[in-house]
Amino acid sequence: MTEDFDRQHQKRPPQSQSRQPGREYEMQPRPVYIRDNYRGSGKLRDKVALITGGDSGIGRAVSVHFAREGADIALVYLEEDRDAQKTAGLVEAEGRRCVLLRGDIRDSAFCGHCVAETEDQLGRLDILVNNAAEQHPREAPEEIDDEQLRDTFATNLFSYHYFTRAALKVLRDGGVILNTTSVTAYRGSDHLIDYSSTKGAIVSYTRSLAMAVAGRGLRVNAVAPGPIWTPLIPATFGADRVEDFGGDTPLGRAGQPCEVATCFVFLASEDASYLTGQVIHPNGGGFIET
Repeated sequence: MTEDFDRQHQKRPPQSQSRQPGREYEMQPRPVYIRDNYRGSGKLRDKVALITGGDSGIGRAVSVHFAREGADIALVYLEEDRDAQKTAGLVEAEGRRCVLLRGDIRDSAFCGHCVAETEDQLGRLDILVNNAAEQHPREAPEEIDDEQLRDTFATNLFSYHYFTRAALKVLRDGGVILNTTSVTAYRGSDHLIDYSSTKGAIVSYTRSLAMAVAGRGLRVNAVAPGPIWTPLIPATFGADRVEDFGGDTPLGRAGQPCEVATCFVFLASEDASYLTGQVIHPNGGGFIET
């Protein structure tokens, strides 16, 4: 079932958040969202997860893994209907329900609407995954104009708080919030200055939020992927960077979305019951000093 908040409420059309996710069918090799031999064990049985940016990439992989572990999914996306429908089909093929929520996460009202719709249509909310992001490579700092700076922070950081603020009204004891940061939060990036800045802020946000809500029985953690082969990569980088993408890691390759999704499964499950305020680093072997 799809809920289009922008169309119903006549919100302004999205601008740079459209993000051009890339044509997955043209990617070689194709991204791997879940391994054929991955066996669910009921780690998230009958849980409900709200996942932003779940139409493709890491968000799709997390959605499918959560479904195989027994969770129903509310999937938030901007405008990529074809991608979102495919993800929903993958979730439903696992025997789980999937609600599609279409709209602009820079709008705090829409974020609150998504949480309310999740509870209304799926009965509850147990896990919030803040994952959606946008990035716009620039060769020089002066090329980052005001609009790009505002939009990158609104999508990558402000939306995390909009969703969190709404979710805190309905999350119960044992609830989980998971945030997607990046290796660039720790290493920086000369061509993704605004993006890496938002990802650094997400690390601090995760640690601070974890402290603030621990007394409510809630856990907050994050995942900081390194170079992962998703449709966002060929959509935002030139052919020269795409060709060598991930080659400088100790493992000598880019990671697959499925190799990140299992980190989210772990952090969402009771296996991580003594972890909060932490960050996991699926980055191909790069050492991160935190």
